[in-house]
Amino acid sequence: MISTPKSTFTPEQMRDFVVRGMQEKKAQDIVVMDLRKVKNAICDYFILCSGGSDTQIDAISTSIEEEVYKLSKQDPWHKEGKLNREWILLDYVDVVAHVFKKDRREFYDLEQLWGDAEIQHITEDTPVAA
Repeated sequence: MISTPKSTFTPEQMRDFVVRGMQEKKAQDIVVMDLRKVKNAICDYFILCSGGSDTQIDAISTSIEEEVYKLSKQDPWHKEGKLNREWILLDYVDVVAHVFKKDRREFYDLEQLWGDAEIQHITEDTPVAA
């Protein structure tokens, strides 16, 4: 069995760190999906966003990694998609960040797939804890 690292930060803190990283690079359509009450959920939170170009998608994912590391000293447990930059996934165990190209996000439609999750839309004005 593969052992996953345990964070000294709460899932809520990690969620906020990821959102801050997304906001730093002007990610579009940021959504926090609370999966804690969803049966058989694989983590506590999915955080989704979109970028307008390959360059922005790469910048957003890098910003997330930098922000989370700066605040928690943690690297993602797993990551994928950095090469094709259409859907980059950063897995922090309790929190998974998804950075999409708009058409890929519409195609996979995670909001619909995980429809039982509570969804919070994040705007520029949404306060995020430091």
